[in-house]
Amino acid sequence: MKLKGLRWWVVGLIALATVINYIDRQALVVLWPSIAEDLYPDKTTTERKEIYALISVVFMFSYAFGQSIFGKIFDKIGTRFGFVLSIGFWSIATALHALANGVLSFSIFRSILGISEAGNWPGAAKGNAEWFPATERAFAQGLFNSGAAIGGIVAIPTIAFLTVYFSWQMIFIIIGLIGLLWLVPWLILVKAPPKSHPWLTELEKQHILKGQKIKEETEEGEKLVEYNPSVGELLSKKQSWGVIIASAAIDPIWWLFVFWIPIYLSEVYGMDVKAIGIYGWVPYVGAMFGAWFGGLLAQNRLKSGWNINKTRKMVITLGCVIMLPALLALSNPGSPIAAVLIMAVVLFGFQTAIGNVQTLPSDLYGKKTVGTLSGFAGTAAKLTGAGLVALVPKLTVGGNYTPAFVIGAALAFIVIASVWILIPKIELLKSNR
Repeated sequence: MKLKGLRWWVVGLIALATVINYIDRQALVVLWPSIAEDLYPDKTTTERKEIYALISVVFMFSYAFGQSIFGKIFDKIGTRFGFVLSIGFWSIATALHALANGVLSFSIFRSILGISEAGNWPGAAKGNAEWFPATERAFAQGLFNSGAAIGGIVAIPTIAFLTVYFSWQMIFIIIGLIGLLWLVPWLILVKAPPKSHPWLTELEKQHILKGQKIKEETEEGEKLVEYNPSVGELLSKKQSWGVIIASAAIDPIWWLFVFWIPIYLSEVYGMDVKAIGIYGWVPYVGAMFGAWFGGLLAQNRLKSGWNINKTRKMVITLGCVIMLPALLALSNPGSPIAAVLIMAVVLFGFQTAIGNVQTLPSDLYGKKTVGTLSGFAGTAAKLTGAGLVALVPKLTVGGNYTPAFVIGAALAFIVIASVWILIPKIELLKSNR
């Protein structure tokens, strides 16, 4: 049996995993006003925010730790079983949230969730490098990333709707089971890598593998090799640090909104869970379109003759430039409708840029190194994200979120600088030997 366009089925399944990933992590964000009233009826709004921030920071640190762990795991055991470990454990961790009854138990379950969910991103980057030629990687990465946005769109109103019929404990169990069901089609469809997959047509196989070849001059003539440096050599290159710093600067902008949109709407506009369900999904529509736009724009430019260096830098810079005025405009958005629409513009710009930032490891290194560099970049990104999440309660005392949005704008400048200065030319690197 041959399945035409198999690589798109694979990317579709990974995008679906990303949707599930965001539904699982967004559950606590959406349900927190109800959980806080249930578990902490005597606490003030600020005290509840601090508890939520503490639990969120535990998740972020665990997520950061998990990125480096799973980057190596995916490089060691491959994409197929790497995803089985990652989504299997995070689905179980989500269901265990139903047993939480305070800061300690929530922190433990969020920690397990963070470590296991972290595998989705180095896994997606490795799957991208494995299943797509260089010219299609930005669009494929955009599809992965749109899964995060779709997860946000689906999660907020769906979870708000479920609160009408179920307790918050039962909601965690329901969404945990969804992830376990995903494993069935994944194990059936992804039997092997492209080189040996029995369902891949010969035409598609050649299309994938031809676009992944790396050429290097040797004394014996030109032969195909793959540059897979040691960790020490990887971290000695400024290009690697360009990827790590760009990731560390851009990611906190996303987490600022992922963790705080429902809390922001509740605190600034006095919304309950059902009202948040009406408004809270809107920013993720912008994110979804940004993921598609950034990927398609990069693919269009590459097919029109632009090189990878010019394409990546242009799209990343464009995304950051879109974010800057929108972040500053959130200092005084006015109505809740205006606020969520401006947030949609911010997340549009973010997703335009991030898909191309996340393809940089595969632009610079061979397939066996992609997961490792993606893992290091992801760890740095989650640590800086955790730092900003932890600061939000102090930055937003009295419901004034302006300082947090100004920090987001400054981070966008750092992304541009790191890519242009530390990666003079985005191209496949060669061994120093």
